[in-house]
Amino acid sequence: MRRAMTGVRRTTSARDATAPHVPSAAGPAWSRWIGRFLARVVWDTRVVGAERVPRTGALVLAANHVTLLDGPLFIGVAPRPLHILVKAEMFRGPLGWLLRAAGQIPVDRTMGRPALQSALGVLRRGHAVGIFPEGTRGRGTAEQVRAGAAWLAVHGGARVVPVAILGTRRTGESPHGLPGPRRRLVVEFGEPLDVTVEGLSRREAIDRAAVAIRDAMAELVVAAQERTGISLPADDPRAID
Repeated sequence: MRRAMTGVRRTTSARDATAPHVPSAAGPAWSRWIGRFLARVVWDTRVVGAERVPRTGALVLAANHVTLLDGPLFIGVAPRPLHILVKAEMFRGPLGWLLRAAGQIPVDRTMGRPALQSALGVLRRGHAVGIFPEGTRGRGTAEQVRAGAAWLAVHGGARVVPVAILGTRRTGESPHGLPGPRRRLVVEFGEPLDVTVEGLSRREAIDRAAVAIRDAMAELVVAAQERTGISLPADDPRAID
C-alpha cells in the first residue's frame, strides 16, 4: 500500500509540474524591454516587416531557430507582447524564475500537450504566442517543422506570421554561445497566413496548416538571406555541440 501511495504521489507531482497554466499578460509587457535592449544596444538588429504583424487578435508567430539568443531577440523585436514556448530544461534556477516571471511557457518535449494548452489559453485571450516549429536549435532552414504551430492555429483560430531570424550564429560557432557585441542581426516578419479551412477534420486541417507554415517559413528564410546578405550557418550544430 505504501509503495502504491508513493507511486501515486510521484505521478501527481509530475502531472502538476507539467499541468497547463496560462501565464499572466504582465510578463511580456515588461520583459520585452529587456529583449529590446539586447536587440538594439548589445546587438545591431534590423527589423523588417513589423507592419505586417496584426496588432489585435489571436496570433502565432513561427520563427526559425539557430541559437539561444533567438528567444530574447524574438521577444524584444516583436510588435506585440509575446509568450514563447521554451524547452523545460531552461526553467531551472534564477533563469527559470525569470522566464516564468516573463510569462514564457515551458515545454516538456516528451509530453508537449500541457504547453500547447497553456499557449492555447493565451490565444483565447486574443494575445500572441511565439514558437520555434523546428523544435530544436539547428541550421534554421525551416525545411522540417513540427505540428505545434499548426495545432495552435487551428484550435485557437489564430493567424500565423512566419519569422526569419538571421545572424545569431555563424558557421563554426556554438549553438549555446552568443554573437559578438554589435553584430548585425536581422529579424524579418512575413505576411500573415490564415490556415483555417472549412470542411476538413481537425487532423486534416492541422496537417494542411503544418505544410503551409513550413513552406512560408522556408521561403521567407531563403528570401531574407538573399535580401540581407546574412547567411545561415552551413554546419549542423549537433556536430559541434
